[in-house]
Amino acid sequence: MPFMKGRAPIRRTLQYLQSSNLVLKERVKIFTVNYNVHGNHHRGAKDFVFWHLAQLQYNNPSVQIATFKNLTPTPFIRVFFESGEEALVDLDSRPRQDIVDHIKKVFCKSDSKLGEERLERESKDNPANFGWGCNRQCICEIPGQVPCPAVVPLPKEMRGKYKFGQAVE
Repeated sequence: MPFMKGRAPIRRTLQYLQSSNLVLKERVKIFTVNYNVHGNHHRGAKDFVFWHLAQLQYNNPSVQIATFKNLTPTPFIRVFFESGEEALVDLDSRPRQDIVDHIKKVFCKSDSKLGEERLERESKDNPANFGWGCNRQCICEIPGQVPCPAVVPLPKEMRGKYKFGQAVE
């Protein structure tokens, strides 16, 4: 498999991308990470970008996410909101897991909110469903369908008992 080559190829699997619950709030519009490639105090930011940035991009398709390498003496994250405000998070000498926990706590939706949204998406009724507990009791209620055989008898050729209007033995 060609996609399973390189450093930590697990990062490119769909299961890995979906496993994160880093879903940003709707008011977040731009998320930038500034760090240097070299230096021990940039290690946590570099690891965050390596392991979690793809998950963040996958779970937040409407958010612009950018990284800036080798442009700053100290690593930081800048988040822009739709109201024009911005927030800065200092990442200097912080490990990767602390960064993830902080982002999840401050900028992401809570686990209970994510659970509510998941239930809301699953419970959405399909208009094509019919029967008990649905909008339509029978498929004959949909325009263009054959009328209900309980009300209007089916033509003999549509019943399995007859062929060309004559009974089949």
